[in-house]
Amino acid sequence: MRIVYHLGAHCTDEERLLKCLLKNRGRLATEGIVVPGPARYRTLLRDTAVTLKGEAATRDTQALVLDQILDDADAERLILSWDSFLSYPQWVLRGMLYPAAGKRVRSFTQIFPEIEAEFHLAIRNPATFLPALFQKQRGKTYEEFTEGTDPMQLRWSDLIGNILSLNPDVPLTIWCDEDTPLIWPEVLQRVTDHSDDLVLEDTDDLLATIMSPDGMARLRSYLASHPPVTEMQRRRIVSAFLDKFALTEQIEMELEVPGWTETLVAALTAQYEQDVERIARMPGVTFIAP
Repeated sequence: MRIVYHLGAHCTDEERLLKCLLKNRGRLATEGIVVPGPARYRTLLRDTAVTLKGEAATRDTQALVLDQILDDADAERLILSWDSFLSYPQWVLRGMLYPAAGKRVRSFTQIFPEIEAEFHLAIRNPATFLPALFQKQRGKTYEEFTEGTDPMQLRWSDLIGNILSLNPDVPLTIWCDEDTPLIWPEVLQRVTDHSDDLVLEDTDDLLATIMSPDGMARLRSYLASHPPVTEMQRRRIVSAFLDKFALTEQIEMELEVPGWTETLVAALTAQYEQDVERIARMPGVTFIAP
């Protein structure tokens, strides 16, 4: 068996991947791919990791935990999704992004030290990620939220390096949240590793949130009459329809952060683009690009 950890991050997926896979859990189960409901494992894994304190679980403990998560003993691929695998939202920003991520993720994999694992993570431009994360804080000022952290010092590559250094043998797949509408089928396939013959339902739900109903109807009709031969061809088609039918208010985000300027936002965006290029070249990373 292989355990797949979808790590978030916060303010990216918003549970869309898990909801899509849960809709398709029956189809996926025919290929030994199991998608349990989050109530079956999130608290359980958190409490178990705290109890183990980073030590590897015994076989008895592994069996006990798996028994509470799985109904099917023949599962070949177990998918676990939680945007707080890396950290709870209030602890994301401590001089860097998710400073305890590598150690925290390793503590979860140590619950099943004899089972192969893989990680999947979406990242997001700090120029929009930080405002969205700030909105999740309750009763905090911006100064309390950042604790003096300079947003220009935040790089996702530092987080990814931290994860890889403490989990060197675990494959890590990365993609940009901004690209998700274009690469969604690939993200789903990469996470599930389902066969080409298996067709998932409702895989265009994400597009439906950012495209007008008329645009979605036209896109579905076009794809039905002109099935794309390659994934690249599909991306070009979706991109063309988004250019014409995207819901601007769903794509453009109002930034309301005290002290931020357009110059800072532009600088954060430019740095993020450079960081993405760096991440795509990192050993141990599989990067999904549009």
